[in-house]
This record gives sequence, structure tokens and C-alpha cells, in this order.
Amino acid sequence: MQIKKNDQVIVTSGNSKNEKGRVKEILVSKGQVIIHGVNKRHKHVKPSQENPQGGRIEVEAPIALSSVMAYSEKADAPSRIKIEKTEDGKKVRVLKKCGSEYGEKY
Repeated sequence: MQIKKNDQVIVTSGNSKNEKGRVKEILVSKGQVIIHGVNKRHKHVKPSQENPQGGRIEVEAPIALSSVMAYSEKADAPSRIKIEKTEDGKKVRVLKKCGSEYGEKY
């Protein structure tokens, strides 16, 4: 899995197609990701101490990992990721479309 938390991604299929956002959480066992501000759903909650009124709240629903690609701001397009070694032996994620480093180092 080459997508990590806080990566900038774009949705490639489904109702939220072409929406961009940062990865909020990764559900590894289900193969899904939750993206901040994308694929919002309404959840009905009962009144409680924290929410005395109850009602509807908006939450981000998970999206399949296969429907998400890394987003290259330099090329302004989705891109695949490859892993390269630097001269000092560290592994780095690189975007194939523009060739720039992506996110944190391994």
C-alpha cells in the first residue's frame, strides 16, 4: 500500500469523482481510506450528554483504495507512485507523472 496518512489524493471513480483531499485514516483490513471533506454522508444520532439535541451530523464515509490515486500538484493531475533509492540508500516515494518526491521518506 503506497498511500499513507496525510497524502494529497484525488478520487478517480464513483460519486465523488475528481474531488481532492487529504487522507484522514486508512482502514487496512478493509482496503479503504477516509478522505477529509470527500464522500460525506449524514448520520442520525440520538440525544446524549455531548449532543443534547441529537439530529443529523455529517461524516466522511470510507472509499475503496482502488478508487484513489496520488495527486501531483506540480502536474495538476493524478499520478502513480514508484519507490526509488537515493544515493545515501534511503527509499523515497516518487510520482511517475512529474518525477518529484511525494510525502514523507521511508
